[in-house]
Amino acid sequence: MKITWYGHSCFRIEIPAENDKGRVEIVLDPFVNGNPMAPVGLDEIAEGLDHILVSHGHDDHIGDLLPLARASGATVTANWEIAMWANSHGVEAINPMNSGGTVDLGAFKVTLTPAHHSSAKSNGDGTFAYLGNPHGIVVTPKAGPALYYAGDTDIFADMGLIGELYEPKIGILPIGDRFTMGARTAALAARRYFKFTDVIPCHYKTFGLLDQTPDQFVKAMEGSGVKVHTPDPGGVVEV
Repeated sequence: MKITWYGHSCFRIEIPAENDKGRVEIVLDPFVNGNPMAPVGLDEIAEGLDHILVSHGHDDHIGDLLPLARASGATVTANWEIAMWANSHGVEAINPMNSGGTVDLGAFKVTLTPAHHSSAKSNGDGTFAYLGNPHGIVVTPKAGPALYYAGDTDIFADMGLIGELYEPKIGILPIGDRFTMGARTAALAARRYFKFTDVIPCHYKTFGLLDQTPDQFVKAMEGSGVKVHTPDPGGVVEV
């Protein structure tokens, strides 16, 4: 599995296609325009893209969902409200689901898990469009380890059930504090509820309101036996 971080909580995941015929390209929570950390533009991200997975409806997670879906033709998998919102704006390839559901997308399965957060999109006039519940996302390839992307969330005890049910070995956790759990709490979640081999922190540094470095998370994970990856934006992690 190849994981590229585009800054904030936007990731590209590449996994083997069925029967090892090429690779399947997935983007999580597309946020490029308005993301000061993004090292590439939408055209580059759209190239070869097969799937877009969305955790919730805040602008820093779906800011580029519509143009990316239109440019790539990728299938959008998200909760019912986000999928239908995208469809109402001209995105035809949608795959709606909701909390606890799992869908088989060929080379991988995707599951939406609970997250403790909120989910709405600004209309730009002081009003907001309701876009369903926030979620985490489990990506389970047909071959290789499962990945748990927590989305935006605080720690919660049912993470233990997510770890038990789906046995993810790779974790992507928010650490920026204020809008999500901070570094110390994220490290506690990783150590208590999961048996990760590798973990990648996200949702930090992008804006001044967030923690600016992953240093506290790295320190809190010391001695856990989990490999912590902190790539620069555009950097690649291979597991």
